[in-house]
Amino acid sequence: MNGYDQCSDEELIRRLHAGEEEISDYLMEKYKEFVRRKARAMYLMGGETDDLIQEGMIGLFKAVKDYRPEKETSFRTFAGLCIDRQMYNAIQSYNRKKHMPLNSYISLSSEEEAGSLESQWSENPEAVIIDRERTSALEKKIRDTLSPMENKVLTYYLQGCGYVKIAELMGKSPKSIDNALQRIRGKIRLCTDGRQI
Repeated sequence: MNGYDQCSDEELIRRLHAGEEEISDYLMEKYKEFVRRKARAMYLMGGETDDLIQEGMIGLFKAVKDYRPEKETSFRTFAGLCIDRQMYNAIQSYNRKKHMPLNSYISLSSEEEAGSLESQWSENPEAVIIDRERTSALEKKIRDTLSPMENKVLTYYLQGCGYVKIAELMGKSPKSIDNALQRIRGKIRLCTDGRQI
C-alpha cells in the first residue's frame, strides 16, 4: 500500500505539487463517493444523475489541480465548492436551454459542507457563515414540510439507496417509493421558490 490514507489531504496536495503525480488518481478515487452523494442531492433540483456525476468529477479534478494548502480552507471544503459549482453550472446551462433558469440550489445531505455557491465561491468567511445559516434554515424548512415517511425515503435516497432497496428497507412497494420521491421533488421546488406548501 502507498500509505496515502495515513496522510491528510492537504499534505497529499503538497506532495502532488512536489511531483508525486499518482496522488491525483488516489484523491479522485477517494472522493468519488462524495461526488456521487452530491449528484444525488442535486438531482432533486433537476438534471440526470450520471451527467451530474461526470460534471462533479470534472469539478473534483479542478479542485485537485487548483487547491493551495496555504489557504485556510480545507481541501474537502474546497473540493465540495468546485464539485458543486461544476454541477450547478451544468444544471443552469441545461435549464437555460429549456428557457427555465435555475434560481436556487439546496444541498440536502447532512454531510454537505457547501450551500449557495455564489457567496461561498467568493471565499469570504462572513458570506460562508451567513450562507450556511441560510442553507440550514432552508433544509429545516424542507424537512419540516416532508411527512415522516418522506423524510425517511429522502434519507435513504441521499445515502445512495435505490427505489427497490428503499422499498425493501421500509416494507413498501417500489411504486410507493417512486411516488414519494416525486412528492419530495415537488415540495423541494416549492420551498426553494419561496412559496408555501
